Amino acid sequence: MSLFGKIKGTLSLLKDIDIVAIAKLNSKIDLKEVMDKVGSLDDDQLNGLMKMLTRKAKRGQHKLPPIDGDFYDLSLKLTPEQRKIQLKVRNFMEDEVRPIANEYWKKAEFPQQIIPKLATLNIAGIAYKGYGCPEQNFVMEGIIAIEMARVDVSMSTFFGVHSGLAMGSIYLCGSEEQKLEWLPKMQRMEAIGAFGLTEPNVGSAISQGMETTCQRDGDTWILNGQKKWIGNATFADVTIVWAKDVDDKQVKGFLVRKGTPGFSPEKIEDKMALRTVENALITITDCRISESDRLQEANSFKDTAKVLKMTRAGVAWQAVGCARGAYESAVKYCKKREQFGKPIATFQLIQNHLVEMLANLTAMQTLCYRLSELQDEGLLKDEQASLAKVFCSMRTRDVVSRAREVMGGNGILLEHDVARFVADAEAIYSYEGTKEINSLIVGRAITGYSAFV
Repeated sequence: MSLFGKIKGTLSLLKDIDIVAIAKLNSKIDLKEVMDKVGSLDDDQLNGLMKMLTRKAKRGQHKLPPIDGDFYDLSLKLTPEQRKIQLKVRNFMEDEVRPIANEYWKKAEFPQQIIPKLATLNIAGIAYKGYGCPEQNFVMEGIIAIEMARVDVSMSTFFGVHSGLAMGSIYLCGSEEQKLEWLPKMQRMEAIGAFGLTEPNVGSAISQGMETTCQRDGDTWILNGQKKWIGNATFADVTIVWAKDVDDKQVKGFLVRKGTPGFSPEKIEDKMALRTVENALITITDCRISESDRLQEANSFKDTAKVLKMTRAGVAWQAVGCARGAYESAVKYCKKREQFGKPIATFQLIQNHLVEMLANLTAMQTLCYRLSELQDEGLLKDEQASLAKVFCSMRTRDVVSRAREVMGGNGILLEHDVARFVADAEAIYSYEGTKEINSLIVGRAITGYSAFV
C-alpha cells in the first residue's frame, strides 16, 4: 500500500474516534497503563474481556430517563436570567456542598469556609429592591430554596435565616439609616445575620407570651431574657432580637451586634435534625442597646408578623426541596440496586412508591409556585402562606419516609443522603409555625371562627 493509502486509511479510522470522550476517560484513568495491561493478555483472556464488554453494552442498550423531580417542567416558566441563576445555585450545591454535607451534619458544625464562596452567587436578599440586592422576584427566591434544600436542608436554613428573616426584618422594619448600614454588607455576606424570636418557654404563643423584655433608659434600651433555637447566632455579626416593652407592653425589635456585653449565645448540642445549622440558646442579661439600634419601624408584634408572613413561603419551598432531594436520591438508588437479578426499579411496588412520591412533590411545587406568584403580585394572605406550610411540611414527611422505605436498610445510612432528609424534615415540620398553628390560621380564614385559645 502506498504512503498516501496508509494515511487515508488512518484518517478513516480516526474520524470514528470520539476525541472528547477519550479525553474525559483519560482524566479518570491512566489510558497508557490500561493499554499496556491489555497488550499483555493472551488470546483467551482477550476473548473473555470482549465477551464481558459486549454483554455489558447489550445490557446498557435500554436508555434510562434522566432523574428530575420537576415533572411538570416549572423551570420552563423561568426567564433565561432566572434559569441561569437556578443552574448557578444548583452547580454550587453539587460541587461545593454535596461533597461535605454529610461530614458537617455528623460533626454538627457549620462550614464557615463556604460563606465567601456562597457570596459569589450574589443571591442574598434576592427579592429585595435596592441596597445592592439583585431585585428578582419571590418565585426566584423559592427556586433558590429548592435548589439548596434538595442537596442540604441545613444550608438552605442557614441562608433563609440570613437572607430572609434577618435581612427581611431590617428591610421591612428598619430605618433608612439602618438599611444603608446593614443590607449592602449582608447582601455581600460580609456580615451574617440571625433572628431571635422563639424562647425556651414560649414558641407558638410568642405573640402573647413573650418573656424577653426591653425598657428604655435615656438613649439606650436594657434587654433581659432568653431566646432559643436561634439559627446562625453562634457566629452571626448581628442578631435581630424581639422583646416586649415593659412600659407599653408592645413588642419591639433590636439590632444586637456581635460581642455586645450581656448578650451570650450558647450552641445547642445533640440535635437530630438540621445538625449543620448552629442553633443557639441566647441569654440576655442587662444588655444595653442604643436607640439607634432599635428597629425604628417595629412597634408591635404586627410588624414582626410581616416578616414571618414574607418568609413562610420560603419555608414551604424549602420543604419542597427536601422532598425533591429525597425523591431523586431514591430514584437513583432504585435504578442501581439489584435484587433477584434485576434493578428494584422494575418492581411494581417500588414504582408505586415512586409515583406517589412524585405526585406529592409535584403538587407541592405547583402550589408553592402559585403562592410566590401571589406574593409577587402583592396579593399574598397569611392563610395562603400558612396553607402552603401545612401541606408541604406534611407531604414532605411522607415523601422522605417512602424514600427511606424503598432503600430498605440502606435508607438509614448517611451515605445515601435520605437518612439526613428524613431527620431534617422533622425540623421543617415544626419551625416557622407548627402544622397545628398554621392549620388554625387557615381554619379561621375558611370558617370565620377563631379556634385559638
